[in-house]
Amino acid sequence: VQLQASGGGLVQAGGSLRLSCVASGSSFNLNNIGWYRQAPGKQRRVVATFGRDGSGSYADSVKGRFTISRDNAKNTVYLQMNSLKPEDTSVYYCKARAPNLSLGVWDYDYWGQGTQVTVSS
Repeated sequence: VQLQASGGGLVQAGGSLRLSCVASGSSFNLNNIGWYRQAPGKQRRVVATFGRDGSGSYADSVKGRFTISRDNAKNTVYLQMNSLKPEDTSVYYCKARAPNLSLGVWDYDYWGQGTQVTVSS
């Protein structure tokens, strides 16, 4: 599985960005792709994933502002980010959990390369 994240940039507080994560390869399910972020000097943390029913599940810090969605035809998962705050500044990564047959692992984590989001005050 290969993941290509894009859409980051510099935005003022209160602004919006939409991140995209395009998945390619085999044996993946878009429902198993989520968004994570990592600020300098901090651990990578989950931002948004899909629940078992396909609805979004969000970190408390982004609830009501961020929305995760997918387009099956485009093999793409999106993260719509509204009302951005300076504390949202991070590198954002998408991650897919899928089998890795060469390693014999059923739930292997594949990471995209990350896209920088900077929110100015």
